[in-house]
Amino acid sequence: MPEPTEEKLSYRLITGPDNRDFCERIHNSLAEGYVLHGSPAATFNGTDVIVAQAIVLPAAIANADAAVANAVDQLENYDDEEAFEGHA
Repeated sequence: MPEPTEEKLSYRLITGPDNRDFCERIHNSLAEGYVLHGSPAATFNGTDVIVAQAIVLPAAIANADAAVANAVDQLENYDDEEAFEGHA
């Protein structure tokens, strides 16, 4: 019997030492359908360079874009006179 699959998170932050293992983790995530989100970050912990890369599922970007578009539409249709009725 196949094991249940865990639902993919919409957003992940992959971190670790800057080495082949980190690159493979990013590579595998891209193969699973994630896309890079923003620029990578790097720091030095005194021994190793530690890197971080945010990744997201494209559907998460589409949902966020739709929510922003909806909010903008609501603002454009907002009646300022009603909002301030009775205020000086």
